[in-house]
Amino acid sequence: MMKLKSSSFSGYCVGILLLQVMTSTSEKWTVTIPTGHLVAMVGGQTELSCQLSPPQSAKHMEVSWFKGDHSTSKLVHLYRDGHEVKGKAAPEYMDRTEFVKEAIGAGKVTLRLHNIRVSDNGTYQCSFKDSNFSNMASMDLNVAALGLETQIHIQAPGTDGLMVECNSGGWFPQPQMVCRDSKGEVIPHSSQSYSQDGAGLFHIKMTLLRYKSQGDVICYIHNPLSDEEKQINIILADALFIPVHIGLAILISFFSVILVVIGVLLICGYFRKTVFRYDYIHIMNTIPAQLLGFICFCIMLGIYLKFRIQVSISDPFFSLYNDWIWDMAKMVMILMLFYSILITALYLTVRGHVRK
Repeated sequence: MMKLKSSSFSGYCVGILLLQVMTSTSEKWTVTIPTGHLVAMVGGQTELSCQLSPPQSAKHMEVSWFKGDHSTSKLVHLYRDGHEVKGKAAPEYMDRTEFVKEAIGAGKVTLRLHNIRVSDNGTYQCSFKDSNFSNMASMDLNVAALGLETQIHIQAPGTDGLMVECNSGGWFPQPQMVCRDSKGEVIPHSSQSYSQDGAGLFHIKMTLLRYKSQGDVICYIHNPLSDEEKQINIILADALFIPVHIGLAILISFFSVILVVIGVLLICGYFRKTVFRYDYIHIMNTIPAQLLGFICFCIMLGIYLKFRIQVSISDPFFSLYNDWIWDMAKMVMILMLFYSILITALYLTVRGHVRK
């Protein structure tokens, strides 16, 4: 009996020892990933690599990649029993992954992800599993996108100054924009807004008000993740600023008000049977009054014709001049209407005097 007990005790010790050896052996390997900042560009491709350490064959293991944490993880790719398992990955990763296993005998595998999207941005887990043990490592994939288009627009100047709008789309993550003049000084913006499209790409728009020309306006759009930027510039001619355009706008407005007031008084004076009517008509029939109206008409017509001649489709400021042409055309129409009323009123006045 003593021998049996001794034998049982020895077998128990050997079993415990073997279990410890197997456990310690299986826990010796870990999963490592390359160090460094992993950045992928939208539309391009990237590689998610992981390695067993110390190096050993992973042909018999189950290798998988997941995106997200444990509660919201999505299967990206699965390798099991010596071959890739199709149809198990999340729909958004179908036909976009490639398993590179040339070095799987040394415990190194790579997942190549094609056609990068904004939604691919996030954390990924690379997992190895055999019959005795499993381990994983996490890596962060940062997705970046440079703007697809950048434009600068200018609007017709007003009393507030010349409005310059710089906008750019197709960025990720949210870009930074700054506009500078030809001296390198930052131009303060009057407004700035961001928006995202259905693909998650950012669109930025910045509006500036310029009161005087200082040469170029250069807009810089910077991607804080990839540290790359794009720029676009426009030369603002002095002719777009005070006193030429805005001065003309004020002058046209002043003349328009004068003519409208004269027309209203003329109509009111005709229908009112008072002495004021005849005094006002007498004033309107004087040479200075007629000359004033004619001068206003000639000045506004000259301004209109000047801009009409300058307009060309090839002109970079075509849209700006086009707005001015429409404004001038409206003013000329107002003048034509005014003189039509004036001539009609004078005709009726003369006709009334003749009858008397």
